[in-house]
Amino acid sequence: MFGIVRPCTHRLSNGLKAEWMAHLCGLCLALRGDHGQFARVVTNYDGLIVSVLTDAQSGRAAAQRRTAGPCPLRGMRTASVAKGEGARLAASVSLVLASAKIRDHVADRNGLLRRRPVAAAARKVAAGWDRAGARTGATLGFDTSVLVDAVDRQVGIEQLAGPGTPLTVVTEPTETATAAAFAHTAVLAGRPGNAAPLAEAGRLFGRLAHLLDAVEDRAADAAEGAWNPLTATGASPAQARRLCDDALHGIRLALRDVEFTDSALVHALLVHELRRSVDRAFGTASCSHQGHGAGPYDGGTGNPYGQPQPYPAPPSYGHAPPGGPYAHGPQHLNGPQNPYAGGAVPQGGHGGHGGFGGHAGFGGDSGSGGHGTPRPPKKPRGLLAGCAVAIGLCCTCQLCCAEEYEGPWSRKKREGCCRDCDCCDSCEGCNCCPDSCCCDGCCCDC
Repeated sequence: MFGIVRPCTHRLSNGLKAEWMAHLCGLCLALRGDHGQFARVVTNYDGLIVSVLTDAQSGRAAAQRRTAGPCPLRGMRTASVAKGEGARLAASVSLVLASAKIRDHVADRNGLLRRRPVAAAARKVAAGWDRAGARTGATLGFDTSVLVDAVDRQVGIEQLAGPGTPLTVVTEPTETATAAAFAHTAVLAGRPGNAAPLAEAGRLFGRLAHLLDAVEDRAADAAEGAWNPLTATGASPAQARRLCDDALHGIRLALRDVEFTDSALVHALLVHELRRSVDRAFGTASCSHQGHGAGPYDGGTGNPYGQPQPYPAPPSYGHAPPGGPYAHGPQHLNGPQNPYAGGAVPQGGHGGHGGFGGHAGFGGDSGSGGHGTPRPPKKPRGLLAGCAVAIGLCCTCQLCCAEEYEGPWSRKKREGCCRDCDCCDSCEGCNCCPDSCCCDGCCCDC
């Protein structure tokens, strides 16, 4: 599973958690039902937002649900899952965009895809997913050629991009594709008046998805010599952050113009969790079970757009000085919680959470050797090797229950979507909105 909106389910109320899981499982089962078992590997967190938007406009009374049988990813439990046009549209979009991702990896000659037989097999899989997505989209009145055209234009834009090229030029094809998918949810829900604001929200969501992927992959791309928007255009992280902040604000404004029947889950994902995704990509904390406290970009600071704050540099010695400024409490160093809090000595070998031995500021799973010596980022797996690992993760339930596992393709650190965490124990522990943790209502004004 992949995507930029990866909420810790313990930040959601019980009702919202059940709804989120219903859409996630609904997307997975729609892929299996229409396109076979193998298609389930393209299940992703961002794709289910299409299903969420459709139901949010239709209302709970019109939302279609069915009881699914036991599944290893749910701990062999049954569950009420989403079905109908929203889930099928999400499946169609996921297939086409996954096909585009495969072709991109083939063009970049990543991993095993450097070998011609493997690359040929990958192209065949991608072509099959393109056709399958188009068939499903056609039954729903959605022309997936908009997505395919956007993907094809992306290659040419990347070839022409150079120092000084605006980042928005590079992100335009992704913006166009997501805008079309978001807008069509209004058609499926029978609310054509929502199409324009949803298209705007989708356009900005596509910009965020492209930029955050570039930020997270910057170190790995540099190590492999792969193309990266930030490196190619010479854009600074601060420029990327400003664009992300503007996109977050624009999405919030666009959603205000959408007529929803029940917007609770949409609000939680596209307002609160999307902001946390930006914080995570730029090396700030989102959830305490990851070993972090509230980061400097968090809503609890009173700054919803996350302008960075100055923090002291870490000490150069191995142990925190007793009684010193790093000895107690969640002091923040360049974003994540102070690794010296409580007098602990930094240990090597655990990356992926920013700061020392984490994202090294922007993307990558560099980890750290003893006493903070960085290791080079692991190379992503190829298509077939990643599929084999993904099957193993599914069969062993690590995708839902593991404390932490390695992404099958990216090799980045991921968290099981159903495992326990201690995000907060009461409404008083919420940073911004009770709805994001344990209450049914939302107190924020966004």
